[in-house]
Amino acid sequence: MQITCWGSRGSTPVSGREYLKYGGDTTCLEIRARSGEVIIVDAGTGIRRLGNKLAAEKRRKYHFIITHAHWDHLMGFPFFSPIYDQGAEFVMHRCPFPKKFVENMVTRIMTPPNFPIRYSALKARIVYEQGCPTDFKIGSVTIRPIPLSHPNMGSGYKFTEGGRAFVFLTDNELGFTHPGGCSHREYVAFCSGADLLFHDAEYTPAEYEQQILWGHSAYTDVLDLALEAGVRRLGLFHLNQERTDDQMDAIVDDCRQRIAAAGKPLECFAVGADMTFSL
Repeated sequence: MQITCWGSRGSTPVSGREYLKYGGDTTCLEIRARSGEVIIVDAGTGIRRLGNKLAAEKRRKYHFIITHAHWDHLMGFPFFSPIYDQGAEFVMHRCPFPKKFVENMVTRIMTPPNFPIRYSALKARIVYEQGCPTDFKIGSVTIRPIPLSHPNMGSGYKFTEGGRAFVFLTDNELGFTHPGGCSHREYVAFCSGADLLFHDAEYTPAEYEQQILWGHSAYTDVLDLALEAGVRRLGLFHLNQERTDDQMDAIVDDCRQRIAAAGKPLECFAVGADMTFSL
């Protein structure tokens, strides 16, 4: 599978010369299965550029998965150009919650006065399928959900294809277990042996002391999780909206020093827009 990041920023989009390296768009991932399916995870502002690219490729069928309903993960949906294409088809998987959660969530985004175009006016064909809380498949990719430790809950996911695994745990607080969240041991087991892990790493340890219960992790806790789980590559995700490129580079340098001190083979980096990974 091929994973492309279209946005890794947390909370709100940002712009400016100090954010050029990692980008300012909020969460959106594109996963291309070997069997040809396009899987989109979250609809942060990064989905706008993804939509333009997919339209140029004349791709018209998409599978859609949501981690949770907070605004920074949904605000780009009305600007995803394929939803206005009469020939496009969306398969919306009912994650992170069953029944009509996704339908209601998407409908609210496009209800006046929030947005001038109503959901009912969209031209694309949108269908809904069950997908959580059990494992499910999209083409050649098997997807396993896990509850996030985050206010209002949500789901993280493990994507497996051809014996390779990618784990996506954004908006997951490792230092506190929110209602419905999992224990540290359960997250370690879920990530165990993953080829690639993207995990929320919004705070420094000092910042986290002031932001406990906000639903995000200190990067040191994320690093400890990856080392304990034997992950091969760790991507720091959900970058703080105030974190400049230079500050993010300093965090990555600190992680690499800690990894070297531990004598482990883990590769660590910060995830930025337009980065692509192949498994």
